[in-house]
Amino acid sequence: MTSTAELGVITTKVPARLDRLPWSRFHWRIVIGLGAVWILDGLEVTIVGAVAARMTEPGSGIGLTSADIGTAAAIYVAGACAGALLFGSLTDRYGRKKLFMLTLGIYILATVATAFAHDAWYLYLARFITGMGIGGEYAAINSAIDELIPARNRGQVDLAINGSYWVGAALGSLVAVLLLNEGLLAADLGWRLAFGLGGILGLGIMLVRRHVPESPRWLFIHGHQAEAERIVDRIEAEVRQETGRELPEPGEAVTVRQRDVIPFTEIAGVALRRYPRRAVLGLALFIGQAFLYNAIVFDLGTILNGFFDIGSGSIPYFLALFAIANFLGPLLLGRLFDTVGRKPMIAGTYFGSAVVAAVLAVLLINGSLTTWWFFLLVSLTFFVASAGASSAYLTVSEVFPMETRALSISLFFAIGTAVGGITGPLLFGHLIHSGDADLVAIGFLVGAAAMALGGLAEVFFGVRAEQQSLENIARPLTAEETEAAWRNEPAPQDARDRLRPAHVRQAAHERELRIADRTARRERERAGARRYRPGTGPGSTMYSPGMAGTAGTASRTSAMAEQRLDDEIEQITHALQEAGPTSRDRLEQAVGGRSWGPGRFRRALRESVGESRAKSLANGSYAPTDRPARPDSAPGDPHYQR
Repeated sequence: MTSTAELGVITTKVPARLDRLPWSRFHWRIVIGLGAVWILDGLEVTIVGAVAARMTEPGSGIGLTSADIGTAAAIYVAGACAGALLFGSLTDRYGRKKLFMLTLGIYILATVATAFAHDAWYLYLARFITGMGIGGEYAAINSAIDELIPARNRGQVDLAINGSYWVGAALGSLVAVLLLNEGLLAADLGWRLAFGLGGILGLGIMLVRRHVPESPRWLFIHGHQAEAERIVDRIEAEVRQETGRELPEPGEAVTVRQRDVIPFTEIAGVALRRYPRRAVLGLALFIGQAFLYNAIVFDLGTILNGFFDIGSGSIPYFLALFAIANFLGPLLLGRLFDTVGRKPMIAGTYFGSAVVAAVLAVLLINGSLTTWWFFLLVSLTFFVASAGASSAYLTVSEVFPMETRALSISLFFAIGTAVGGITGPLLFGHLIHSGDADLVAIGFLVGAAAMALGGLAEVFFGVRAEQQSLENIARPLTAEETEAAWRNEPAPQDARDRLRPAHVRQAAHERELRIADRTARRERERAGARRYRPGTGPGSTMYSPGMAGTAGTASRTSAMAEQRLDDEIEQITHALQEAGPTSRDRLEQAVGGRSWGPGRFRRALRESVGESRAKSLANGSYAPTDRPARPDSAPGDPHYQR
């Protein structure tokens, strides 16, 4: 890193330049290099849980008791909390890259050292340090990801990355079956290889991570404006070369007073005084998900074994299926956090998981659950809850100023884990030990209540952060604005419209009509015979930015998402009209669909076919159609045709 230049007030478009970038190989490197650590964490925790019983058996080479295993697990969690707090504050002070390289290095050394454990005290020490590395990763990684991923994709990407923990968990469950097979490995070797495997995977991640740059957002605030500009220049050049297209103009600039070092007390004090409601929100989300997850996940195998007579040899397969359901939640629902919006989706996932968990508890009390119905309801609960739990990390990363981002993540993670992560397993452990299914059901009801409280906090204190620049969601503490800029209000919409050329107004009107038809079609598909709501019916011209959406009353951000989708559909339509029948791959290449972001070309193509703007041919190609944009429009409408 370059030395700190003379500090002062600067105006920069670095955040806007990063947010307007199309999706590219650079962003995939961020996802792989930074996000893969969650797979590693899931693998680590699951394998350790699976091999723990082996470490208590004669001939294991370490001779632990069940109490020792429980102590080691608690020490690992304590290490994660301590590491999050320590490295979170250091990440905000010394930069994202330095700390995410350091924390990964600590994890690798500590987990490999665990493989050589010979006594309980050695295992405790190694697990504490391993936990510190993982806890530090949470803060450094989430900060860097959110500051490097474009605003329009941030929610979907962040949720998928946090949810990838369960990919590691599924792999860990299956790998444990092989590592514990004494026909393949000796009793004192398999569990040691389990820890060594984590170190090997960590080294692979580090090789990719070397090519991830420091966050330009962190750099320009801390007096390294020139280096921030060079990094963004390099990223833009790579993206231009990959896409073969010029980049759109960046949005508004931000003005900040650079500071080399910002004291911890000032960061924490200003953030909490300025955003007390957001602090309550973060605590509620983290405690709710930490209680539910730590209470049930750690004890799921015990419940299956003790109440449904599932053999210990079969439990890893159930855990693998459970992990897959957890991963699919944020993967499939993640896009909705960027389109439908943060508040409805976060509240919906917290409330939804609470409802399913409560239903499960009632059926458990009634004694009407079979093994597979119990497992299905648990998997459904966590399919929904997993997206909510991942959104807790996304929320605290977005809603606090950049200078406090890593510290906020680490603080809420530590408190949530310490409160929910300790009380949850303790409560459930005692309930399961009772052997009474009714008491276990009470545990599920308590978990449902914890998630419901998180949902209520989102309803009252949630922030509409979707598709917005991080600097707009929470202004940097160092930001400098004149009093006039604070009071500056945008001109009324109709006044701005009158200033636009006639052909621009006409194009905007045509797009509004297309989106109105599209939202009405979706409403018709979902509601069957139910008629359209105001503003979305055929021929309606009531659509305007801020009114797009399936119910006609969605947020301004939903309107922005609809406009982007419409632009993508138009590009597909025009490309087919110019080229004629085209294969899917060539069509994607012609419109630059890969740069739109994960899944966006597929969705736009599906909408194009659904609206008869394109048609699918038998050979897998696509062709244009002659369908007018609005066949049901009225005379006088520019789309009207007899």
